Amino acid sequence: MALPSCLKTGVLMSPATGFNLSGSLMKLDSGFAVPTKLQSNRKGDRERERLRIQAVFSFPPAFLTRNGRAEKQKQLKQELLEAIEPLERGATASPDDQLRIDQLARKVEAVNPTKEPLKSDLINGKWELIYTTSASILQAKKPRFLRSITNYQSINVDTLKVQNMETWPFYNSVTGDIKPLNSKKVAVKLQVFKILGFIPVKAPDSARGELEITYVDEELRLSRGDKGNLFILKMFDPTYRIPL
Repeated sequence: MALPSCLKTGVLMSPATGFNLSGSLMKLDSGFAVPTKLQSNRKGDRERERLRIQAVFSFPPAFLTRNGRAEKQKQLKQELLEAIEPLERGATASPDDQLRIDQLARKVEAVNPTKEPLKSDLINGKWELIYTTSASILQAKKPRFLRSITNYQSINVDTLKVQNMETWPFYNSVTGDIKPLNSKKVAVKLQVFKILGFIPVKAPDSARGELEITYVDEELRLSRGDKGNLFILKMFDPTYRIPL
C-alpha cells in the first residue's frame, strides 16, 4: 500500500487547517506535543508583548508625568474659569449651568495637587469668591444694586479663624472659629457679625456648618459645604491675617 505523501516527505499537514507543521515535535511539561515552529511563534509573541509593556512603563503617557499633570491641571482650571466668567459668580446660573460647573469642578478636584489642604500654607490668606451655588451669599433675589459687588473669605489655620466679608454697598462681615475634622474638612462656628463693617452682633448658636477643601493651589481653591453648596475662589492676598 502506498504511503501518504506527508509520510514520504516528512511534512505534516493539519487535516483541520491545512497549515504546514513541518519540523520535529517537542514535548512540553503539559504533556502535549507542540510543533517547534508554533512554539517559536509563541516565543516571538511573548517577546513582543514584553517589549510593548516595557515601552509603556519606560515612556508613560504624558498625563502621568509631572509636566503632563501640570498641563492637565492648567487645562481643566482654564475650562472651569471660562465657564464661570459670564455667570456673575453664579447669580445668573441656570440649573444646566450649575450642573456643567459642578462637572467641571469635579474634574479639577480629581487632579488636586494638595492632598492634605489643612496641613498646607496654601490655604491661608484672603480669597475672592468667583462662583458659588449658595443662595444666601448670592442674594440673587435682591436688586443688583443691593448685592455685594465682591465677596472674600479668609482662613488662618494657625489661629483656627475664618472670616467672610462683603464689599459695597454694606461691607458686612462675619468671623468665626474652625475646628479640623480631618486633613481636608473643618467644622465652622460663626461668632460675630459686623453690620456695615463696624456694628457687632453676636452670631446665634445655630450658625454652624462644615467646609471641605476639595482643591487648592497657589491660585485657586474649591470647597464644598455641608449643605451641598460649591464655592470657587481665587487667591487675592496670601499674606492677609484675620484680626484677633
